[in-house]
Amino acid sequence: MAKLLVTGGCGFIGSNFIRQLLSSDSSVELINFDALTYAGNLKNLTDVASNPRYRFVKGDITNREEVRGVISEGLDAIIHFAAESHVDRSIMDSGPFVKTNVIGTQILLDAAKEKSVKRIVHVSTDEVYGSLGATGFFTETTPLSPNSPYSASKAGSDLLANAYHHTFGMDVVITRCSNNYGPYQFPEKLIPLFISNLLEDKQVPVYGDGLQIRDWIHVLDHARGVEAAWRKGRSGEVYNFGGRCEKTNMALTLLLLELLGKPKTLIKHVQDRLGHDRRYAIDCTKAETELGWQPLVTFEKGLKDTIDWYKANAAWVSEIRSGEYRKYYEKQYANR
Repeated sequence: MAKLLVTGGCGFIGSNFIRQLLSSDSSVELINFDALTYAGNLKNLTDVASNPRYRFVKGDITNREEVRGVISEGLDAIIHFAAESHVDRSIMDSGPFVKTNVIGTQILLDAAKEKSVKRIVHVSTDEVYGSLGATGFFTETTPLSPNSPYSASKAGSDLLANAYHHTFGMDVVITRCSNNYGPYQFPEKLIPLFISNLLEDKQVPVYGDGLQIRDWIHVLDHARGVEAAWRKGRSGEVYNFGGRCEKTNMALTLLLLELLGKPKTLIKHVQDRLGHDRRYAIDCTKAETELGWQPLVTFEKGLKDTIDWYKANAAWVSEIRSGEYRKYYEKQYANR
């Protein structure tokens, strides 16, 4: 039985990965290592908490002793999701992003090297490539050119992971993904933020002209991609995952209004984000060719299912929106 450590498994993508892998493969044992910071939520995995092949360990990847302790149990692989991931928060304060994403990754890599962990899958983002013009796509060989403190910290962690592969011969695979959406996503991100606001007939804050373009992928397609990278990826390689689904933020906003039956008067254009990247688009040919992966969830079905999930889980959303999130939201969007 393969024994995997999943860092950040109580977050949005990590929890969906854990749920999917436990369901699809009865021969894996998963340890979920999460510090339970603001976006980590044990309730994301209530349905698998009693599974004998799943165990939660509270711990912080920036704490060397805690990391060594959990890795000392003997692991076949580490799937490294743990990260600070929201661009707006990185603009407010980049410190936690450098600490978690760079230093935390370095601590994890050191511990994995000491204990001879067989494989590490380092989960990253397409934002490390920077911003595209009107045409073209990010490939795995696109030079790194991050523009936000968040993406810079992730680029730093990518470079560290790659350096440990080349210097120490560690089996490291890096994945980079476009914008995710789906169930259990923390409501600071665009799609759950807009769905949650619209369900309460509140305005949705659209940055600038709303013509920024993002490539959307359902979180379950991303989770399958990470699993494929663990099982089939070549050591030292990078694999991009995208949904081949480019939409402007404004087009997405109008679609959400239509699906929820809400008026356009709920759109509120606000001051644009500092240094806002204009366009992301992923070429995932390499993952399709080498890993046999492809996105399966259509955006139309995925978005409708996501709306239905947030409607059915209003208590989950309400609990989050009444806590630390409310203070963040008021600070982020006041006077914009």
